[in-house]
Amino acid sequence: MDLKPSSLLGFGLMIVGIVLLTRQHHLFAGSAPALVVQVLAIGLMVAARITFGSRSFHAGADPTAGGLVTSGPYSLLRHPIYAAVLYFVWAAALDSRSWSSGGAAALTTAGAAVRMFAEEQLLARKYPDYPAYRARTARVVPFVL
Repeated sequence: MDLKPSSLLGFGLMIVGIVLLTRQHHLFAGSAPALVVQVLAIGLMVAARITFGSRSFHAGADPTAGGLVTSGPYSLLRHPIYAAVLYFVWAAALDSRSWSSGGAAALTTAGAAVRMFAEEQLLARKYPDYPAYRARTARVVPFVL
């Protein structure tokens, strides 16, 4: 089964959600608590990107060569970059208290969910140790999901 189309769809949904938040001027939170969440989300994304190393980004969510990354933020979360995006957009959407911003964040979440599902299927095919990693590591919220 080719998962690339669904992965590209998920990526597109994420982009549309973020663009909608930007057009509504709700991408960045206004309150201190929400801004703290957004700063922490950026920190998580940077740490995950550094841990992931020089591997390239693939819009189609193709697994990269070099082995399964399970250190750094990946020791707690299977998808720390998607988690960071979700933390960031939900902090903004909840801070704005607007239905349209919530809808944009939900669209971003739906896109991330589609991509995570596709990536997990591809990773399980490529890396035999992925199922064990998946069983012990949260998807986006440590100790919860």
